Amino acid sequence: MAPSLLISTENALKASIEAGVPSAIVEVTSSSAGHYSLTVKAEVFRGRSMLECHRMVYAAIAPLMSGDAAPVHAIDQLKTVAG
Repeated sequence: MAPSLLISTENALKASIEAGVPSAIVEVTSSSAGHYSLTVKAEVFRGRSMLECHRMVYAAIAPLMSGDAAPVHAIDQLKTVAG
């Protein structure tokens, strides 16, 4: 994958999470083409289980993971933090 496509996919992931998770602070890194690691910090995670937090993030990025030509193939690591 071309470097500019990686950056635009990273930006799309960040924007999708920020739109779907209120007041989220998002860090996105790419380990290889189509594979990403995410750290998401948001107050809305406080008091929720890790599973609930992960579901919120995956719901926000679902369009980027759908279909045969999806730019995101896998989230290799997802860390959610309340705050």
